[in-house]
Amino acid sequence: MMIFSKFFFSIALFMFMGGVFSFINYHKHLLNSLLSLEYMMLSSFWLLCLQLSSIGSEVYFGLFFLTLVVCEGALGLSLLVYIVRSHGNDYFKSFNILEC
Repeated sequence: MMIFSKFFFSIALFMFMGGVFSFINYHKHLLNSLLSLEYMMLSSFWLLCLQLSSIGSEVYFGLFFLTLVVCEGALGLSLLVYIVRSHGNDYFKSFNILEC
């Protein structure tokens, strides 16, 4: 049983590092950045579930974390829609800091 937990732990860490890699390298569009952040949150949720299942704790903390991740995703999508409506695209180069 210990072999499976180490295997799942290494997969979750690999997922997290893949999300960090995609966040650093593919930041041309806002949608790519948001998707890589969601991927990192999914891998950290998996790590949290693995840790909570190993100590036999309640699942309420995991559900609370999942609720916060869903709220963060909804906020990110609403910001994406607002930016596309105001600027016409989601390129980071087209955003002007001096513009309101």
